[in-house]
Amino acid sequence: MIPFLDLKKINAQYQQELKNACSRVIDSGWYIMGNELEAFEAEFASYCGTKYAIGVANGLDALTLTLRAWKELGKLKEGDEVIVPANTYIASILAITENRLTPVLVEPDVATYNLCPVKTKAAITSKTKAILPVHLYGLISPMPELMAISEDYNLLVLEDCAQSHGAKINNKKCGSWGHAAGFSFYPGKNLGALGDAGAITTNDDELASTLKALRNYGSHKKYENLYQGVNSRLDEIQAAMLRVKLNYLDIETKNRQKVAAYYLSNIKNPLITLPEVNAIESHVWHLFVVKTSHRLLFSEYLLKNGVQTLIHYPLPPHKQKAYSGYNELCLPETELIHEQVISLPIGPVFCERDMAKVVSVINGFML
Repeated sequence: MIPFLDLKKINAQYQQELKNACSRVIDSGWYIMGNELEAFEAEFASYCGTKYAIGVANGLDALTLTLRAWKELGKLKEGDEVIVPANTYIASILAITENRLTPVLVEPDVATYNLCPVKTKAAITSKTKAILPVHLYGLISPMPELMAISEDYNLLVLEDCAQSHGAKINNKKCGSWGHAAGFSFYPGKNLGALGDAGAITTNDDELASTLKALRNYGSHKKYENLYQGVNSRLDEIQAAMLRVKLNYLDIETKNRQKVAAYYLSNIKNPLITLPEVNAIESHVWHLFVVKTSHRLLFSEYLLKNGVQTLIHYPLPPHKQKAYSGYNELCLPETELIHEQVISLPIGPVFCERDMAKVVSVINGFML
């Protein structure tokens, strides 16, 4: 069986370095908010091209706390509207509603699955205060156009970079385009920790200072609390793991791009719609997502022939029970995407033999 993603094999490449990093933390006797976190924050900010990176417990907290910080700073208030792609993972929506803000679900560009500037502009009302572009599957959103819209309408931009570490446009990386960005380092991400972890990037001094307090019980100074904060701290062990893996992120990205290029050149089945990409640097291929109107048959066929796949995601946010108030929304393009997409195996340790087998099996699929 060709696995969808072999995390054990990925991390085995750096096993000794990861063990050494773990030992370094254990031997230090300091396990929360220490030197490893400080070093990783500096290194990740440098990688993204931002002034700050603020480590937090996970990717959802990265988005939630940023919106919360803007509320504390008076830039957002309850009821304000935030434009977000309707086909995103539910975490993007949860961060908005957790802050008692109103998500405005916008149909994506059907070719890229990301926010469409034209549709985004059409969704703006007097209550719109922010845009939350999601760089879905590893493809960066059209940030120059979205930032131009934000400037014209004085809107905040919070990038959801959970799937797009290192993706860029004109050599400017995701996480450095908006006013802030949230990253996830969930183990299966392109830059994955060995547990939950996340970070926020920004160039805004005031926002960074507020976030550093909010993640730590609302406190900059022990026992003095400026805000009703939370406990969302990226621990020393995970920071140390991420420092090791950050060194290899660009190499792993190139390997993912090689797999994607092979798929794009060799999958020739007319029943399968391949993803579109215009510039190699814009897509880091967290997922390689194809579409087919015969998804169930296709997935069963692949599994029978030794190829594991996953579906990202079978049910859109507005059809979830958690958002019952949105269940009646009519978003046909989003719903069709969620009915037809299926993710093929891809990763930084994928060998040519496995790529060839996946392609051969897919090209052999017929009704």
